[in-house]
Amino acid sequence: MRTTQNTDSDYVLKLRDELLRAPTENLALAQIRITHSPRMRGEDPAHIRTLTESVTELPPILVHRPTMRVIDGIHRLRAAAERGLTHIQARLFDGSESDSRLLAVALNVAHGLPLSLDDRCAAAERMLVAHRDWSDRAVAAVAGVSARKVAEIRRQAQAAADSNGPGNGHETKDARVGRDGRARPVDPARGRELAAELLRQNPEASLRQIARQAGISPATVADVRDRLARGEGPVPLRRRQAAGNTAAGGAATLTAVQALPAYDRPEPGKSAAELETLATAMRRDPSMRHTERGRAVLRMLDTWAAFARDREAIAASLPPHCRGVMAELVQGYTQTWQLFADELQHGADTCGATTAAC
Repeated sequence: MRTTQNTDSDYVLKLRDELLRAPTENLALAQIRITHSPRMRGEDPAHIRTLTESVTELPPILVHRPTMRVIDGIHRLRAAAERGLTHIQARLFDGSESDSRLLAVALNVAHGLPLSLDDRCAAAERMLVAHRDWSDRAVAAVAGVSARKVAEIRRQAQAAADSNGPGNGHETKDARVGRDGRARPVDPARGRELAAELLRQNPEASLRQIARQAGISPATVADVRDRLARGEGPVPLRRRQAAGNTAAGGAATLTAVQALPAYDRPEPGKSAAELETLATAMRRDPSMRHTERGRAVLRMLDTWAAFARDREAIAASLPPHCRGVMAELVQGYTQTWQLFADELQHGADTCGATTAAC
């Protein structure tokens, strides 16, 4: 098992999954230390009592071997003591203290007594301090909140830092590290504009060469190249709105969609009937129906079609205390779907590229 490397969010999540499958050891309770918890309110006595009274064996806890500190399983450890046990099954982590703190959050998000929203937001804020170059999505993946929520926390922290004077709080950087470990510009529009300029200067350069120079992905460079070929600006409308500038990179934002050229206006969303027609065509495609992965995708589409049909009934049936969490989940998955759509579209755009370009 890996225990040292440059930590990124994907590494933490993979490490979490590896540790959940790792072999266990029988540790004496007297060896184990409790120093801190990702829960702002500390331990939950009711949960400890539930675990104590349960007749099932307590699941293994996770312990940081160098310090013998509990990473995950404080409630189980307390319950073991209440049961009069002297030993407990544990998995041991040999990595750094900083990684152990990230694991404490990632594990409590994934299983056991869930962290409250306040706990997860507090964890996200700590990650933004310790890992300032992580993207919003990278922090969100570990903390168990939406990327939109992380962006809000980042803005609030930056505003607080600005009010305290320069050099405080969350300094901004030109790039952030995403879940795949790659650095991307904080302002994606700037990377696109730089790619457009590089393409104009050297039209024969490969996508990967431009991508390295501009700090964006080859797929994004391909999209910029195709937009320029169509006479469009390098930055799509939604990114210009988010960045607060135009594709030219200096003029004031065009607030009225009607003021944009026709080719740059966003297309209206498809109706439910149009979406069902597209889904039906996918279901009839033999390459989808006759492969295991294709059938899995079709089942997923059926689930989303049912959700689209019954959306209002599903919303009405949710308990009031679940609606906020459900809204965060839907927002997070919506962003994931949009990323997936962009990746698919960029893949379609680049499939005709030459080997040298790719």
